[in-house]
Amino acid sequence: MSTLFSPLSLGNLTLDNRIIIAPMCQYSADNGNTTAWHDMHLGNLAQSGAGLLIIEASAVEPEGRISYGDVGLWDDETEASLDKTLKAVRSHSDMPIAIQLAHAGRKASTQKPWDGGGAIDPDHKNGWQVVAPSAIPFRQGDPIPEALSKSRIAEIVQSFAESAKRAVRIGFNAIELHGAHGYLMHQFLSPHANKRDDEYGGSLENRMRFAIEVYDAVRAEVGTDFPVGIRISASDWVDDGWDIDQSVELAKVLKERGCDFIHVSSGGLHIDQKIPVGPNYQVPFADRIKSETGMTTIAVGLITEPEQAEAITFTGQADAIALARGILYDPRWPWHAAATLGAEVKAANQYLRCQPRSLKKLFG
Repeated sequence: MSTLFSPLSLGNLTLDNRIIIAPMCQYSADNGNTTAWHDMHLGNLAQSGAGLLIIEASAVEPEGRISYGDVGLWDDETEASLDKTLKAVRSHSDMPIAIQLAHAGRKASTQKPWDGGGAIDPDHKNGWQVVAPSAIPFRQGDPIPEALSKSRIAEIVQSFAESAKRAVRIGFNAIELHGAHGYLMHQFLSPHANKRDDEYGGSLENRMRFAIEVYDAVRAEVGTDFPVGIRISASDWVDDGWDIDQSVELAKVLKERGCDFIHVSSGGLHIDQKIPVGPNYQVPFADRIKSETGMTTIAVGLITEPEQAEAITFTGQADAIALARGILYDPRWPWHAAATLGAEVKAANQYLRCQPRSLKKLFG
């Protein structure tokens, strides 16, 4: 029996296997609304045989988008477009689908990656005023972010809750809160971006306050039975920044509050980060959080081979693995992994006849 292809529960949601499709921005939305690209892209991934598909970072307010091409879930129009996309994907796939709710903070208002990805001035037609815990830009020369007032913090917390309500209403199976990669929640957590002298800055308890308030507001909105998790950067990869010790403490607090899973990435906050990129380079972070908190943990980052993924789940370093760029490159990665590991995977009826003659039980 393959551990990778054994069931996994995220709260009350049971997955067929432990392969997660990580959120990947497509920068192809129209004023926050999903388009035909998303129907095609997500429909393709929903035929991959993975256990869970998490759609891209979806902003809880227009100013929370990374770029002007980002998906949002902040009003009736964006909700209707996501509902339409979700229905299109679901018409041919029963794969569980989660949404990642996000706010980019000081890393918002950018060009699309293929146009350079640089920051856009607030007075540009595709730009807006960015916000952050403190008035510190991500890069020297970027527009100065507006330091958030306590009233604006409360508004953003409420925006997460409202977006969560919309996500449940249109039928998503789970919610992942985006606390990673240098975006707003991570900005509050890291002392490099957070220089506040009020109850949202300074001590670890204070820097965690925003993330916990967002989680509590979302949990209060969706109830105790709906799966809610978080994605974090376990390290800034710079001295005196956010690190694995603090990540463990955050995970402990969130687990006590009923958080169902933690998706462990790293980096994205500081331009001087020094990341030792290589196979499994982030897995030790997931391993430590799992061992010290017991929270269901997803490992991600240069996990490319079936045997590699199997070893991570078999040894208990993480409960699941996530794929991002790797599954864009090979959208049938779970099929190929199941073939390698002697496991079974679900395929649509229309694809059953492509099962290799030597793998009579690949599709069950």
